[in-house]
Amino acid sequence: MSSTYLPRLKKPREIWLNIHLYLGLVLGFLCALFGSTGSLLVFHSEIDQWLNPILLTVEVQNSSTVYQPFEILLKAARSALPTDAQITTVTYPYNSDAAVTLNYTHTNLNKIKEKWQLAINPYTGEINGKRLLSSSDTIIPKTFIRFIYILHYDLFLGKDLSPPIVGIIAGLLIISVLSGLILWWPLIGRWRQAFSFKANSSRQRFNYDLHKTTGYFSALLLILLLLSGIYMVIPEKVIPFIELFSPTSYCFWIKSKPPSTVMPPIGMEAAVSIALQHYPTGSLHWVFGANSADSAYVICQDGVKTAKSFLQHRCLVMDRYTGNILDDDDPTKGTAGEILAEWQWPLHSGTAFGLPGRLLVFISGLACPVLFITGLVRWLQKQQAKLKRVR
Repeated sequence: MSSTYLPRLKKPREIWLNIHLYLGLVLGFLCALFGSTGSLLVFHSEIDQWLNPILLTVEVQNSSTVYQPFEILLKAARSALPTDAQITTVTYPYNSDAAVTLNYTHTNLNKIKEKWQLAINPYTGEINGKRLLSSSDTIIPKTFIRFIYILHYDLFLGKDLSPPIVGIIAGLLIISVLSGLILWWPLIGRWRQAFSFKANSSRQRFNYDLHKTTGYFSALLLILLLLSGIYMVIPEKVIPFIELFSPTSYCFWIKSKPPSTVMPPIGMEAAVSIALQHYPTGSLHWVFGANSADSAYVICQDGVKTAKSFLQHRCLVMDRYTGNILDDDDPTKGTAGEILAEWQWPLHSGTAFGLPGRLLVFISGLACPVLFITGLVRWLQKQQAKLKRVR
């Protein structure tokens, strides 16, 4: 780039510098909070198991031992549930020595709504135990991982207030990352300097190099994580935008159609059986209950092998009365918008690429506190330098 052109860029650069500075000062701590809690949640099941080994760990007899069928596990679980319990989710673990967990809601004798978790040995069907996750009389969860989860997803602002606020914060953080890239971009071709630490430098220079190096190496993935985070907290705003370009469905919005005559639900066992017939190569990951008249079962499976798509995660939405499949999140046959939507959770969690993907998301999350601390130190250094010049 010609040196005569550089003076024209001075003013735009100052504008971007101010945008980057003030967004960093105002939202940097939240970026660090989202990043560090997100890193923990990448391995939430492993951390939870480590913190609660008696409840969540099971003994594996040998490598050929297999899980009991879903209906056996659910029958054992129901025998341990209160009569008014409503099953919300059943989650299968990533680790072979971890329990299957079943979450349910229950109203106690004091009319307080509680969320409980039951741990089931998937090899024997025995109940390991249960624990209270949260209750309606306090906003503070009862477990560490649930505390981190709520802090990450809604900052304890509540389900009505948090989605727009968290979505706006994520959008502003994307601008902060982009402004950092603009400021980092070498205008006069000093690419080697842009990608390296200065040798034998001062602490101030090392802090600056650490900030810029962390920023450009993590920028792309941070933007993808922030975009997928926006999709998950405010899908009602994102999906209409995607639909401007391609038809898109969202599985949790799809409802069952209550029949005109009295008809009992097919039951969670039957819904899972239909899903496993539809995708026989997949293994269960999530099963969402259908507890209201118009709700639908959602059954998600991992390891659905196909040569047509790298993504092996599938979710089926099923009518609670008929068992008809209302939606099939299959990237091999969906629209462009549906495929984009189906990739958001696997990308955000890193599970789309197995353990390497989870590790990459984990490291990217830790980049956020590094960027905040080094950026804050850089700003304080400049403030101290200004004070010295004034004196």
